[in-house]
Amino acid sequence: MLSNKKVFITGASGGIGSAICDKFLSKKFTLILTSSSDEKINNLKEKYGNDNFYYKIDISDQNNIESVTKDISSTHKDISVIVNNAGITEDNLIFRMKAQQWNKVINTNLNSNYFIIKSLLPNMLANRHGKIIGISSVVATTGNQGQSNYVASKSGMIGLYKSIALEVARRNINVNIVSPGFIYTAMTDKLNDNQKNEILSKIPMQKFGKSEDVANLVYFLSSDESSYITGQNFNINGGMLMF
Repeated sequence: MLSNKKVFITGASGGIGSAICDKFLSKKFTLILTSSSDEKINNLKEKYGNDNFYYKIDISDQNNIESVTKDISSTHKDISVIVNNAGITEDNLIFRMKAQQWNKVINTNLNSNYFIIKSLLPNMLANRHGKIIGISSVVATTGNQGQSNYVASKSGMIGLYKSIALEVARRNINVNIVSPGFIYTAMTDKLNDNQKNEILSKIPMQKFGKSEDVANLVYFLSSDESSYITGQNFNINGGMLMF
């Protein structure tokens, strides 16, 4: 078991984020959660109670991230796990994509990881212990039409995390990526039957994954059982991508 049981999680109010929160809470972790709106923060407080901590962050805004994470870093020097889960999509074909769409997705999905890790990592270095896990996507490897900005951001995460893993490995800090395929979330609920069947035809297991499948892997990568694993990208996609 980990000696320090505080976990920092972004995107805590989404489907995968909620499952990750529930998993760590069941393992007696104190949750340090972020979300993008007052409404979502209030919903998290109602769900998880006053024994945990909540911060509103606009992770597309560098100044806001640096300000809030500075406070978190100072208040919670014993964070032992960082889970960067938050992400957005702004889909469009490349020749129609506006610069605003590109920049917003890159800032939110990729640049936020840099600012968050840079702010919270010094405490881990001082403690000589930590686990950092980023949530990427299967499309980071396969590509996906209409999502060049999203794919670029999620591919960039893989390179970023591998590089950080090399830099901090000697300080007993493990850095890994989890890349989900199609998981039952609010996004997949919007698909019609034809869209679902087309996707399922590409998945050998012939089913979508569950948010809990991702949460279980994230928790394993945060535990002492994964102490010799770092710099890896774990695909969890029912066989949709094998390499």
